[in-house]
Amino acid sequence: KCLHQHTAANRPVTDQPTSVQLCPSEWRTTQNTSDDFGQRLEDIIKTYQFEASLVDAEEPEESSCEQGADIAVTKDTSPSKDQKLDKKMLKGLGKEATLLMQNLNKLSSPEAKLEAIIKKHAELLEEHRTDQKQLKVLQKKLLQIMKEKDLLQAEHSRAVLARSKLEGLCRELQRHNKTLKEETLQRCREDDLKRKEITAHFQSTLTEIQAQIDEHSDRNTRLCKENSDLAEKLKGLITQYDQREANLEKVFKHHDLQHKLAETKLQQANMLLKDAEEKHKAEKEYLLKQVAELKMQVTLLKEQESGMKAQLNLYSEKFDEFQGTVTKSHDVYASFKQDIEKMSKKMKKLEKESNSWRTRFEGCNKALLEMAQEKTLKEKEFEVCTQKIQKLEKLCRTLQDERRGLYQKVQELQQAGGQFKMDTEEETPSAETLSRDSNVEEHSATIKTSLGKKLASLKTEQAILQEIATSFLVSHVSEEAEQTQSNVESQQDSASESIHLDQTESALPTSTQSVPSSVKMERPGQ
Repeated sequence: KCLHQHTAANRPVTDQPTSVQLCPSEWRTTQNTSDDFGQRLEDIIKTYQFEASLVDAEEPEESSCEQGADIAVTKDTSPSKDQKLDKKMLKGLGKEATLLMQNLNKLSSPEAKLEAIIKKHAELLEEHRTDQKQLKVLQKKLLQIMKEKDLLQAEHSRAVLARSKLEGLCRELQRHNKTLKEETLQRCREDDLKRKEITAHFQSTLTEIQAQIDEHSDRNTRLCKENSDLAEKLKGLITQYDQREANLEKVFKHHDLQHKLAETKLQQANMLLKDAEEKHKAEKEYLLKQVAELKMQVTLLKEQESGMKAQLNLYSEKFDEFQGTVTKSHDVYASFKQDIEKMSKKMKKLEKESNSWRTRFEGCNKALLEMAQEKTLKEKEFEVCTQKIQKLEKLCRTLQDERRGLYQKVQELQQAGGQFKMDTEEETPSAETLSRDSNVEEHSATIKTSLGKKLASLKTEQAILQEIATSFLVSHVSEEAEQTQSNVESQQDSASESIHLDQTESALPTSTQSVPSSVKMERPGQ
């Protein structure tokens, strides 16, 4: 019975190493997880460095492409911007347009008016071109600044993503370390509980054995007589007991060795934990350094962004000043902004209008050239007509002088001769003079009809010139242009009335030709 109880007590001791042999596999899993975390961190660093290198490599290509795009955009938008600026310049030039119309009204010949209009147009074109060049330079600078800002924002977003990934890794590592610590503490507690249970069980078995030994000794003392025969058996039992004790001592030694092995394994585990903690601390310090560097980079980028914003503000202020000098009102600036926003919608319409305006301008130029040629021809014809009129006036004067002389002769003959002869003589010269006067009047009527036609053609030419001049003006100057046109028409009407009066004067009888010569000499000038 005692031997059976000893074997039963020693069975849990042999089962103890199974709980200790599971530690290396679990330690391998922890090592695998730490390796996985390290690989993930290396992948994050490699990807971020690779993206940064790609961004650095793509920057020159993007700059070259952007330059080409800027040139194309400036080429595409140049005609539309020219037209819009032409319109706005015309809107802002209300007073100048009125002054130009006054100067044109002061000029006498339409050629001088055309030259003044062409000079004014050339000056406006030069100013417009200089303004366009300045606008193109400012637009290029704005595009470069916006692209640099976009690149900086992209780099900042990449840095923030890398930072978030690194923070996630750090949190996962901390959680993993906490779980490892908790698992190790639980295992240590479980091992301590198992040891305590084993020691308690062993002590209980020892107490039971001692109690049984005491009982056997009492029985042996009582039954010494009965056990005298069994002395030899007892000796054998004692020897067996000694062997058992030796075996027990060996078992205790083996248990102590196992305990020492467990302690050494725990020490090794603690050392590995310390190494892992040191590595974690080193990695944490490295990550903190990287985070600090990234923060410095972010601050530098923010400072650069603030500087760029300040430059943008300066450029915007300069651009506002430029717009203020051109437009001279905040309302026009607001309309300019709205026109810029609606630029994409009105591009096609403006292109069509520009083509129509170009065709109209070319037609106007051709018409102006033709009108200038016709004007030169008509001026020559007018000079010829004036010369003819002067010759006719001279003829009229000579005829009037002859008539007066004949009239004086008739009066002398009346005084000298009889009444019958005087009547006959009066009839003959009056018939001659009447025939001559009728011929002169017919010739002058034909000349004046041709002059009326020429004046009508000149009126049409002046109307065309006024239409061309009004095409260069803004809508708000239309009223003043109409007033000037009405003045010109009134002048033309007065000129035509004066010509009509001349015709009526020429149609009057010969008795009215005794008007002073100073009045008659004013006809060619009119």
